[in-house]
Amino acid sequence: MDQQTMMQGLKQEMTQREEGFTLIELLIVMSVMLILMTLAVPQMLKLTKQAHETSAIQSVRTIVQAELQYNSMYPQNGFSCALAQLGGDPKSGAPSAQAAQLLAPDLAGGTKGGYAFAVTNCNKVTVNNQDMYTSYEVTAIPLSVGKSGDRGFCSDENNRITYDPAGGTNCTQPIQ
Repeated sequence: MDQQTMMQGLKQEMTQREEGFTLIELLIVMSVMLILMTLAVPQMLKLTKQAHETSAIQSVRTIVQAELQYNSMYPQNGFSCALAQLGGDPKSGAPSAQAAQLLAPDLAGGTKGGYAFAVTNCNKVTVNNQDMYTSYEVTAIPLSVGKSGDRGFCSDENNRITYDPAGGTNCTQPIQ
């Protein structure tokens, strides 16, 4: 073999060895990615819970506004004691006391953004043989405490939102 052929063989062998990554390099890259993920995933879950809680507070405000509108539209009924009455499909015809079309369908269905919503503690009086609701409480509880949210939220006809730090409906702490 001449020297030129031998040099070409060595060059080919060196370029073949330099292709790709070594096992050590791959393990180092995977270790760095794993460390970054262990730092990022909990923070991302915390941000998701905060977003669900913010959405729940806004949804409670929306339901309270719908209750006030319902009361002004149908004063003979007072307030509504069901989310379904505040909702309704706009394609089904004109709004009515049974389907006022004041809430979006997802919220009127009772769940949105990891929270379950309800209208409870309705106070009913009978006036001229007609039932009328004079008060209510809107509740929002996380579907999975610790995952979709940590706190439960409540409001009533006074439009004051409070929260339960345990994720239930025992709302005693005011929202700041």
